[in-house]
Amino acid sequence: MIRASDRTLYTGITTDVARRFSEHANGKGAKYFHAGRQPEQLVYIEVCHDRSSASRREAAIKKLSRREKCLMIENAKERTCKRDRERGL
Repeated sequence: MIRASDRTLYTGITTDVARRFSEHANGKGAKYFHAGRQPEQLVYIEVCHDRSSASRREAAIKKLSRREKCLMIENAKERTCKRDRERGL
């Protein structure tokens, strides 16, 4: 998920996150970023084994409320911080 300049959350799939973020920033790809919105920050990522499962997961995430998406993002941050602490980082 990408947080946009208007604070909305964009969900999409790709095989190359850095390339896709750059494309969004340069006005290529999703029409979502053609309406004056700019991508600000990658806030959530999941890895799927194939395009089919990624598409299903994308559809499920898009059905979530903003509150549910924000909870996913916060929970992922907490897990990352916990892993970092356990590794002494």
